[in-house]
Amino acid sequence: MIIRARIVVTMDGPPIENGAVAISGDRIIDVGKFAEVERRNSGKVLDLGDQALLPGLINAHCHLEYTCLRGKIPRQDSFTEWVRTINAQKAKLSAEDYLASMREGFAEVKRFGTTTIANLEAFPEVIAKIEEPIRTWWFAELIDVREPKRAREIVDMAVDSLKAAKNWGLAPHAPYTASGNLYRRCQEIGRAENILLATHLAESDEEMSMFRDGSGPLYEFMKEIGRDMDDCGGTTPLSRFLKILGAPGGRASPRNNKDSAQNGTEWIVAHLNELTKTDFDLLEGSTNRFHVVHCPRSHQYFGHSSFQFEKLRSLGFKICLGTDSLASNDDLSLFGEMRAFQRDWPRVSPEEILSMVTVNPAQALGEPYALGRIGQNYFADMLAIPFRGSRKNLFDALVAYERPTPWVMIGGETTDR
Repeated sequence: MIIRARIVVTMDGPPIENGAVAISGDRIIDVGKFAEVERRNSGKVLDLGDQALLPGLINAHCHLEYTCLRGKIPRQDSFTEWVRTINAQKAKLSAEDYLASMREGFAEVKRFGTTTIANLEAFPEVIAKIEEPIRTWWFAELIDVREPKRAREIVDMAVDSLKAAKNWGLAPHAPYTASGNLYRRCQEIGRAENILLATHLAESDEEMSMFRDGSGPLYEFMKEIGRDMDDCGGTTPLSRFLKILGAPGGRASPRNNKDSAQNGTEWIVAHLNELTKTDFDLLEGSTNRFHVVHCPRSHQYFGHSSFQFEKLRSLGFKICLGTDSLASNDDLSLFGEMRAFQRDWPRVSPEEILSMVTVNPAQALGEPYALGRIGQNYFADMLAIPFRGSRKNLFDALVAYERPTPWVMIGGETTDR
């Protein structure tokens, strides 16, 4: 098949006007001007007309199982109250409710042009019952705050459930809900199985108060449910995380190949909102940049401290965007996240913002040569949206797009609406 569009946004060089992409199986075999691609390749031509063709979007942090909680948790007075409220809501849900919720979530992310997702799943045993309509990395979200002696068992049981998935990883929930032993066991499995790891880190000021000051609502809640609080006071969430992992000098160990995350010890860190000067001292000069995911609209919902985008970018971090869950968001559109990010950071170019849902998360998932761009040998994961403007305003128009995407292709298979 040859797909023709008014403009092709490859994310690897200038956009191609009157461009085309040749597909064979689930891969892209040629990209360029339509006349050139047609001359070099045979196959049926699908002319999309006045549309921009761009790589499928990649959601770097989501909880699809909470899709059914859309609009059910109003903004709370504190992050800890939100935790209590979502726990109460989750207690009402059955396994079938979660399955229905995930299916609804998958349909929604696909409708908005997401073709790959990093999904954190608290019940990995249900994964085998889900047919993945898009490319999915499953991360088992693990918590042992009430039973730290079972850390190894909890991780190993999750691994048994996950191995049926094509792409999987482990996600200790956060340093306040997952023990050091659980984190370390995940890292052992990560090295042995060559998988990615994910976690929530430094999300709220209450998490910072818990670790730095040994006080605050989250501290009291964790103490109330029986957590050992000996690691609280005089530290920060980031410092605690790095110490758990045994990073020399408080830093993560260097990696040998900066182009690949698939070395079994890479972490995808969601949020990273609360950082002190000492934290930046820990990060500065480190050769290993774990991958950071910002969720702009969830961030706004909670009223977190300003995300320190410019400082992180100056240290070499390439930020990814995610939607988080519908327990703290209105929908699962990455276009919505891009617009929200642009409102907060109007001086960041729209092309750089688009890279946060294409190129950067492809790197975070260890697939920089298969996802996130339109190029030879990349997966044929693409979307098209109407575009009648000029090349000058192309990226502004892409980031500003608000509707469901009318055409999506995943692995060479098209979805028309």
